[in-house]
Amino acid sequence: MKELFLKPLRKLWALIVVPAEAESVKDDTIESLLSSLSPKRVGWILGLGAIGFAFLFARLVWLQLGFDTEFLQKQGEMRFQRTFDVPAVRGRILDRNGYVLAVSVPAKAVWAIPQDVKATKEQARALAKVLNISTQELERKFSSKRNFVYIKRQVPVHVADDVAKLKIPGIHFSREYLRAYPEGEISSQITGLTGIDGNGVEGIELAKEKLLAGEIGSRRVIKDRLGRIIEDVWIKQPKNGEDINLSIDSRIQFIAYEALSRRIKEVNAKAGAVVVADPMTGEILALANYPSFNPNIRAKIDRSKIRNRAITDTYEPGSTMKPFSVAAGLEEKKVTPSTLFQIGQKLTIGKRSIGDSHYSKALTVSQIIQESSNIGTAKIALMLTPQTMWKYYNSLGFGKAPDVGFPGAASGRMRAANRWKPIEQATMSYGHGVTVSLMQLVRAYTALARDGTLVDLSIYQSNGEVEPKRVYSEKTTMQMKQMLESVVDKGAKRAQVEGYTAAGKTGTSYKVEGGQYVKKYVASFVGYAPAHKPRLVVGVMIDEPQRGKHFGAVAAAPVFSEVVARSLRVLSVNPDRPSSKDALIGNQKSH
Repeated sequence: MKELFLKPLRKLWALIVVPAEAESVKDDTIESLLSSLSPKRVGWILGLGAIGFAFLFARLVWLQLGFDTEFLQKQGEMRFQRTFDVPAVRGRILDRNGYVLAVSVPAKAVWAIPQDVKATKEQARALAKVLNISTQELERKFSSKRNFVYIKRQVPVHVADDVAKLKIPGIHFSREYLRAYPEGEISSQITGLTGIDGNGVEGIELAKEKLLAGEIGSRRVIKDRLGRIIEDVWIKQPKNGEDINLSIDSRIQFIAYEALSRRIKEVNAKAGAVVVADPMTGEILALANYPSFNPNIRAKIDRSKIRNRAITDTYEPGSTMKPFSVAAGLEEKKVTPSTLFQIGQKLTIGKRSIGDSHYSKALTVSQIIQESSNIGTAKIALMLTPQTMWKYYNSLGFGKAPDVGFPGAASGRMRAANRWKPIEQATMSYGHGVTVSLMQLVRAYTALARDGTLVDLSIYQSNGEVEPKRVYSEKTTMQMKQMLESVVDKGAKRAQVEGYTAAGKTGTSYKVEGGQYVKKYVASFVGYAPAHKPRLVVGVMIDEPQRGKHFGAVAAAPVFSEVVARSLRVLSVNPDRPSSKDALIGNQKSH
């Protein structure tokens, strides 16, 4: 096949090529060369030349007379016209008091037309230094065959000004915005962050992307052959994004983050979270996580620290679930606070047994909560049908992802009632065999903090209108308040709040890894204050505290105490019980 193609070419070449002996001719003028050729060969050369000139002339006529201008137009536009997307100013993220949590500040994109760049080695080195990129990366971009390349994006204005002072031909600038987060790591899991194109990729930035982003605009820039801009016009004006007002109170957010981070270091824990909510409106006032990350320093962000653990992580809640099982028994009139139960050493169900951390011969329902008895709670739960117990759990939101307006909210795990075995119903009554998020627990506790009605939690500022759903009667709620207040007063004393009454419950549970319980713990405390007119519901979760300090009363309760005490003062809530100092003064006066 190859020979069939080459054979005619060899014949053509033999007709027009200069004979070998002509190469030795000393006179190499055109006339001498032509005179050495035969008339036949000269005819071939002139004929081919005429055909070539005829083709070029026809192409020239075709283009100049407008038969096909698309190619020239496209090439001209590629060299002298650019259409740029112009980003809108992204909306701000604000806390409930108007404090800025996220804002866009002016920046520049540094770009180049590689074929136009004329930079000396000194200029290239200076440019690389100013933009903090390697000279190798810069050379790669300058040698690109593309007509447009970004050198670096989201460059601070003062840095772009330093680049402009280098006066490198072919280097240009376009307007962009750089996202800034004044609160840094304190609120980073709430605000989230944006990507290099300015779009939200985590947190509120992602959840409210459409409103925050606005609509991009575009403009056309035309240059002359010397690279000077001769026309710069808007095609479409950008529409700026909307501001988002959160329910978060930056003052309480700081208190929660500070108390949490300090406690995690003290008990050598892996991580933790705090949720603070207003039980009357359902507004989330703080949502702290530790460890955290600084969204202003993109190069050092650890992906494992980005997730909002209070919303996305689930765990077995342990004894913080007991109040809901007992409340169901009260509501169904199976027990009263004074109903007495024989406790003993253990409760055997089938081939399994349930025990308590300390021995009790007999306990009332109130004492079961105060002493945190697994056996007593299980006996109350087993007085209910699985369907009845599931109904209350479901009404409180367990097993369903909470709609708080935040991406990634976990639903937890709760099996259908018709699949419960007696031992499973018993263990779920005290928080084993069911998983929840801290956000779900805090929402459920609003039903105990209110008059038995449940409100949805939201991270966005509300207009004051809420639609509560009744779960328990007012009588049941009042009985539970008295029991949970006794937990703080007589049991979990580290949860006591200076100057205020408080009610709540501790929780300590094993972690599950690979379907098996391991000797790693989650410590928690959820409660509310003031006990008789609650203004705050606070949930604390500490992941893997040091062994020996892993109990909820030790690891989590002190965080609850500090967050509640400082937050109530920030909110100007009057104390409802004498502080230790007041009590001491009163005792001195009485003497």
